Amino acid sequence: MLDRITKICLENRLIIIVASLLLIIVGGYVGMQMKVDVFPDLTAPTVTIMTDAHGMAPEEVEALVTYPIEAAINGATGVRRVRSGSTFGMSTVYCEFEWGTDIYRARQVVNEKLQLVAVGLPQGVVPTLAPISSIMGEIMYVGLRSKTHSLMEVKETADFVVRKRLLSVPGVSQVVSIGGDTKQYQVSIDPHRLSAYGVSLNEVVEAVRGSNWNFSAGVLKSGGQDYLIRGIGRIRSVSDIGEAVVASPEGAPVLVRDVAAVEAGPAFRAGDASVNAEPAVVLAVQKHPEANTLELTKRLEETLGEIEKTLPRGMVLDRDIFRQADFIQRAIDNVMKVVVEGGILVIAIILLFLGNFRATVISVTAMPLSLICALFVMKFFDITINTMTLGGMAIAIGVIVDDAIIYVENVYRRLNENSQRPEPLRHASLKVIYDASREIRGPVINATLIIIVVFAPVFFLSGIEGRLLR
Repeated sequence: MLDRITKICLENRLIIIVASLLLIIVGGYVGMQMKVDVFPDLTAPTVTIMTDAHGMAPEEVEALVTYPIEAAINGATGVRRVRSGSTFGMSTVYCEFEWGTDIYRARQVVNEKLQLVAVGLPQGVVPTLAPISSIMGEIMYVGLRSKTHSLMEVKETADFVVRKRLLSVPGVSQVVSIGGDTKQYQVSIDPHRLSAYGVSLNEVVEAVRGSNWNFSAGVLKSGGQDYLIRGIGRIRSVSDIGEAVVASPEGAPVLVRDVAAVEAGPAFRAGDASVNAEPAVVLAVQKHPEANTLELTKRLEETLGEIEKTLPRGMVLDRDIFRQADFIQRAIDNVMKVVVEGGILVIAIILLFLGNFRATVISVTAMPLSLICALFVMKFFDITINTMTLGGMAIAIGVIVDDAIIYVENVYRRLNENSQRPEPLRHASLKVIYDASREIRGPVINATLIIIVVFAPVFFLSGIEGRLLR
């Protein structure tokens, strides 16, 4: 079969050259469309379950929330490992599935299990699935700070303006805000006033809870028309909370402001953040595992540029705290530099030893064609361009050029020997090339097979190391 392929190539040289050029063009386009990353995504399909157990101690969270969820998830189909963490008022369970499991199918399996366990959890405790992300998913930190606004105003802008705009960018999985003061409407009840007015603490709590509602009062029919009647009760300001009625002893209404001080203040701060030693709010942007980091970063930069124009005067948006795209670009540039420098050295050495420009060009042509074929294989198996794959290509250049040099050098030598023979004993050039190729093909194939055998054990390694090297 190899003999037949060699004959076809020699007899249809123009077609082979045109096909090679088309392969380079199409391969270049495919390479430009491929995902680029620092390392391959080594995250096993993981479903994260987060449960807010407000007010519970870590021991209670572990016993009443985390353990029942773990027990239900452990028996799910395809589950490889379950990990968890219980802190004050929060339970986090990580459910890892076997490699290759479709993440959406995994989430469906977990969701079905949660429906069964939700009945046995404490009242008001509802487990939710966190957005899909990966260990390489945190691609950018964005800081928001101001010298003229309070941390509460900065936090409000970060949560309700910047975060919502970033979540609307395709490919963004989650945006987590860190630091700042969360705005809170605080009702500080005075026990002496409660006693004076003869109302209880529960009455005040129920009054505040029930004051923030809009409700429907049905339809009024008049003159052949229907009028929708609504009760507007949603709170719009701090003073609205103070106007809520607690009770009406002896017909005189007791308002919330009569028994408590109502004000807007910061909630208890569980974490903090700063940018350039100044208090700030930092937004951590996480991407979907299938999103292209470089393309997503460009879209985020465009969105942040638009957001910057709409921010209140005095607020500063810091976009250069951390950008995974910078590390990716630097790593790719370094590897590409090594590949180019290696290619130049190979060309110089081939030209020096062969002493023929045409033979050098033919030998070097094997490099881009082989690497482009590797890109097609990577595309087929959904492998990203990263430092591992580019490093593998850099190593492979030596093997590729070695085979090409052996072929070309043998053909070049046989053609020289043929040209030195007397005219009657000379053979046609194509026959000499064909015979020279057959002569060297066996040793080249054997040498290549030996190299393949040397690298074969890598494919049988297990765990993270095996996936990384494969």
